[in-house]
Amino acid sequence: MQLGFAMLCAGSVRAKNTMDILLTNVLDAATDDMFYYIFGFAYGSPFNGFIGRHYFALGSIPSSSYGYNNFLYQWTFAIAMAGITSGSIAERTQFVAYLIYSSFLTGFVYPVVSHWFWATDGWVSAFRTNKFLFDSGVIGFADSGVVHIVGGVVGLWGALIEGPRIGRFDHTGRSVALRGHSVTLVVLGTFMLWFGWYGFNPGSFNKILSFYASGYYYGQWSVVGRTTLTTTLAGCAAASTTLFGKES
Repeated sequence: MQLGFAMLCAGSVRAKNTMDILLTNVLDAATDDMFYYIFGFAYGSPFNGFIGRHYFALGSIPSSSYGYNNFLYQWTFAIAMAGITSGSIAERTQFVAYLIYSSFLTGFVYPVVSHWFWATDGWVSAFRTNKFLFDSGVIGFADSGVVHIVGGVVGLWGALIEGPRIGRFDHTGRSVALRGHSVTLVVLGTFMLWFGWYGFNPGSFNKILSFYASGYYYGQWSVVGRTTLTTTLAGCAAASTTLFGKES
């Protein structure tokens, strides 16, 4: 998915800014991984209703509750959130500033919010014993609202603070179209992201086979298959709606 974000963003910006946007996407995957490894995963672990405090730098892992696969899977959600925000402020942010804010997002902000929704004791979690919202809590499947809430809100504030790109408006205040330089990269990135959803969505079940205490197993391949089908149809519907909307 990160490669998809990189291609989509690279094709959507002007050619002179291609190197910068590609570098920010590399940072999302590389530098942010270190901050999520040292701090983020721990802040997302169970402890109290607001924040976690276990497994800094993956200490005490593997355990009976978590394995290395849990970290890798949650890390992909964290950098996906960073990818959303990087597109919101493309062509307007200095390299050092992006490095600082992106590391802070994946190392602290996103982990705390993900803890609220997904940890067993998060204050709005559906896994909590005494559920806060409507006696049910919030159910967030795959990235659901968590990734997009954080990425969208941060991206909005980033765009407001940064302001419009240079050349976006002329001296009279009239908007000027700043088109991306490569439709090919945009389409390539879109298909890569679409393919990545099959890891996010069906993969959110964590496993297809589960074992009873007696040793027998039951399968959830049907619901995994349904999620895969829904992911496919949703992408097709979105593409069709966009194309027909452009035509009208």
